Order: sequence, then structure tokens, then C-alpha cells
Amino acid sequence: MIKYRISNDAKDDLIRIHRYGAKKFGMQQADKYFETFFEYFDIIAKRPFSFESVEHIKEGYRRCVCGSDSIYYKINSDTVDIIAIVGKQDLKNIL
Repeated sequence: MIKYRISNDAKDDLIRIHRYGAKKFGMQQADKYFETFFEYFDIIAKRPFSFESVEHIKEGYRRCVCGSDSIYYKINSDTVDIIAIVGKQDLKNIL
């Protein structure tokens, strides 16, 4: 298994998603959804090539769907870089 690294933009995305979830669904549900991302990061690190290539969006990027959001990442030699976590926003403005 290779390691994963979360970009500052992805960290900001996690904070934004958690705040939205807490406001919309309550803290308990927001915390549960937040923790799910880290489970998915581990899955991505174990099998990074198992998920969809999204070269049409940006070269070298792959995507893993997590709930109503998508985790965008790049594979480096010994690390998976989590680049962004995007919902229904315009990808051109995020990636």
C-alpha cells in the first residue's frame, strides 16, 4: 500500500463539506460522512488504479465517488495526492 497526501485545497474542501453537512443534516451525520472520506482515502491508497481515469478533465487525474462528492487524485511513484473533493460545482473552477 502506498501513502496518501491531502492537498490544502482538499483540506479546505473537507472543511466546507463538513460545515455544510452539519448545517443541513446535523453534527452526527456530518461527522459520519467526514470519516467516510478517510476510509475512501485508504481504499484509494491500497488500489489507486481501480478508479476511473479522468484525463479529459486534467492529465493524470483519477476520480473516486464518495457519497454525493468525488475525490480527485493523482498517483505518484510512492504517494497518492488527493487534489480536490468536488460535489456538483463547476469542475473548471475547482480543478
